[in-house]
Amino acid sequence: MLSEDKPRPPGERAGDVPAATRGPAAGSVRAHVYYAGRVQGVGFRYTAVRLARRFVVAGWARNLPDGEVELVAEGERGELARFLAEIERVFAGHIEGTRLAWEPAEGKFARFEIAG
Repeated sequence: MLSEDKPRPPGERAGDVPAATRGPAAGSVRAHVYYAGRVQGVGFRYTAVRLARRFVVAGWARNLPDGEVELVAEGERGELARFLAEIERVFAGHIEGTRLAWEPAEGKFARFEIAG
């Protein structure tokens, strides 16, 4: 039986980080980002989810009432930097401002998804 064919605990899907291995991995950090500009109604969150599949990152993105998008992602700092650079490249015509804070990872995410 291939590892991806093994039964999964309830709530876990293919591509998730197994529950037994969750927790901040050595070298992991959290990027907490707020994007301003024309970032809502343009597929930003859905594209972030799609782009996240190319990187070893987990977290979420959500729209805020003030028109910004908040994104929280965890992974190795270099991997996160590449992920965020790709988001900025794809949405260069939409992003007018970015606020980024590097924080300690908590290791609570199984995948990257849309929140809220």
